[in-house]
Amino acid sequence: MQASETVVRERALLVGVVNASRYTGNGHASRATVEEYLQELGLLAESAGATVVHQFIQVRRQIDPAYFIGKGKAEELIWLVEKEAINLIIFDDDLSPTQVRNLERLVNRKILDRSGLILAIFASRARTSEAKAQVELAQLQYMLPRLTRQWTHLSKQYGGIGTKGPGETQIETDRRVIRTKITNLKERLRQISNERTVQRKGREHFPRITLVGYTNAGKSTLLNWFSGANVRVEDRLFATLDSTVRLVTLTPAHRVLLADTVGFIRKLPHTLVASFKSTLEEVTEADMLLHIVDASHPLAEEQIAVVNETLEEIGVHGKPTLIVFNKIDQIANRNIMAYLNTNHENCVFISATRGINMGSLTQKIAEALDTNISEETVTLGQKDYSILWEIHNMAEILEKRYDGEEITIRFRISKVHANRLKKLLARRQSS
Repeated sequence: MQASETVVRERALLVGVVNASRYTGNGHASRATVEEYLQELGLLAESAGATVVHQFIQVRRQIDPAYFIGKGKAEELIWLVEKEAINLIIFDDDLSPTQVRNLERLVNRKILDRSGLILAIFASRARTSEAKAQVELAQLQYMLPRLTRQWTHLSKQYGGIGTKGPGETQIETDRRVIRTKITNLKERLRQISNERTVQRKGREHFPRITLVGYTNAGKSTLLNWFSGANVRVEDRLFATLDSTVRLVTLTPAHRVLLADTVGFIRKLPHTLVASFKSTLEEVTEADMLLHIVDASHPLAEEQIAVVNETLEEIGVHGKPTLIVFNKIDQIANRNIMAYLNTNHENCVFISATRGINMGSLTQKIAEALDTNISEETVTLGQKDYSILWEIHNMAEILEKRYDGEEITIRFRISKVHANRLKKLLARRQSS
């Protein structure tokens, strides 16, 4: 009988700060928001493999440049971590290298900020070579300005969350080596991006719809419902890192390429957004976006804003977007749905898990696609095999009429593909 391997989970303390200078009154509303933030941070910590045993909130008018929470409060942590046997302290904000170093020296525990925690989760979830390269690039870019942190000391004494990957080899790594690695990884990802571009050219005959949204909003569940793709679906943050594209038949007249992408989150590290550029190209190249929202989440409106800000960051402007409020089966108060419906145009309410109102979603997508559809008729010779093939792949055939060596085809086609077809026909006439 083999002995089972026991995984020791780190005991974590979460730290949040209410910046009272931003608010009027006693700051109670902002404290409630910070408590919600810490709840999400707790889910992140659990996803990374820690056990959250305590949380700590401080109200400050200004962030302390040396300790973030002020030296007095930092000293209180010394007693707390000893009492609760805590070996990991996670801040819900990004810390400067100086703040991390000062806190580690004072408290003698591993200190991790929000970006470091998210990067640690991505490192543990990366499965494909592309995802691993993207995460490693983000980790190295995050690490570079933080080389003053005593990585050698941490690697020997602490281990665990936040030290997976590049942190483990920091003993022999210096700035020059890291910069070289960053350059090599960027070149590798550039090649992957070029390969994706070639792949997309092979499927450009179909409209492209991309699922975007806050992490754990239900994007992969929705993709599975439409396509049976069997994409990993778990009730945890960042269950999906790699984009998945499937050809989906919404209706007999609407075949589309439906893509799932990595979820967004509040304060997503900029290095991570930059390094995942090749994956997020599915968003920038899409003809239409489905913005999936967890309608049952108390911070749904803020999550919508976070996704919109991230889309702005990656340069996505003005794409046709349908907001899909998911998980309505988990909403007890129906006034919430009425409020969301009033405040957001072009939206639909569904439950992807239970298949509620999916017909309405399909109809809305089809209607949105049809706004860019035109009906055309062309007459070709039956020997124009290549153009006939293009029409069959790009359009919905409505009617065919044969007259000797000629064939007249009536079809419905998107405006993008109609322009492409006009160029093919013009090239045929000039040849």
